[in-house]
Amino acid sequence: MLVHPQFDPIALSLGPLAVRWYGLMYLTAFLLFWTLGRYRLNLSEGKAQPSPYAVRTGLSARDLEDLLFWGAMGVVLGGRLGYVLFYKPGYYLGHPAEILAIWQGGMSFHGGLLGVLVAIWLFCRRRARPYLAVLDFIAPLVPLGLAAGRMGNFINGELWGRPTSGPWAMVFPQAGDALGRHPSQLYQFALEGVLLFVVLWLYSAKPRRLGQVGGLFMAGYAVCRFIVEFAREPDAFLGTLALGLTMGQLLCLPMFAVGLYLMLRKGPA
Repeated sequence: MLVHPQFDPIALSLGPLAVRWYGLMYLTAFLLFWTLGRYRLNLSEGKAQPSPYAVRTGLSARDLEDLLFWGAMGVVLGGRLGYVLFYKPGYYLGHPAEILAIWQGGMSFHGGLLGVLVAIWLFCRRRARPYLAVLDFIAPLVPLGLAAGRMGNFINGELWGRPTSGPWAMVFPQAGDALGRHPSQLYQFALEGVLLFVVLWLYSAKPRRLGQVGGLFMAGYAVCRFIVEFAREPDAFLGTLALGLTMGQLLCLPMFAVGLYLMLRKGPA
C-alpha cells in the first residue's frame, strides 16, 4: 500500500518569508493561462495560422494581461464567497469577520467559476468585447491551471479520497487513520486538468458556434468532477446530501445544464 510522502508545504524559506507550494501552484496556473493565451494571440496576429476564436475576440496582449488580473480577482473573491454560501452559510453568518480570513482555507471551485464569469463580463463590458467569444477563447487556457491546483492539494495532503482496497490505495496520515484511500487529487489532476485541456484544445481548433467551447468546458468539467466525487471523501461537516450526492456533485448539475445549453443553442458561428 502506498503512503503519502507528506511533503513540506513550504517550498522555500527566505528569512521570515515562507513560499508555500500551494501558492506556487496558483502562480503556475496564472503563468500557464498567460503563456497559452499569448500563444493563441500570436496566432491571431499572423505569426501562424489564425485561431478563429482568437480573431473574433479582438483581444490584444495588453487585454490578456488585464483579463488575467480580472480573472484572478474573480477566482479569489468568487471562490471564497462560494465556499461561504455553499458550504458553511450558518457558520459564517455567526462569524462574519472570518469571511475574509482566506488564509484559514476554504475555497469553492464553483464559486470561483461564478466569480470569473462575472469578472469577465465586467471586463468585456468595459472594453466592448464580445462576451461569449472571450469565454470561448479562455476556456481551453484554464484546465492546466486546474491541474496545477489539484497537484497543490496532493502536495498538501488535503481533499483525500474515500477508502479503497485497490492496489493504488494511498494512506494519508493527515486523515488521522491508516486507511488506504483513493488519491482523488490525482484523479482530478488527470481528468479535469489534463484530459479536459486536450479535449478543449482539439475541439477549439475548428470553427464553432459562439458559446460552444465555453459550454464544453462547463459540461466537461461537471462530468469529470461528478465522477471523481464518488472517490473523493465528502466534507466531514456536510457528508452526503440529497440522493446520496455530495455538495460538489449537486453544484455540478446546474453547471452541466448551462454548458449543455451553450453547446446546443442555435446561434452565430
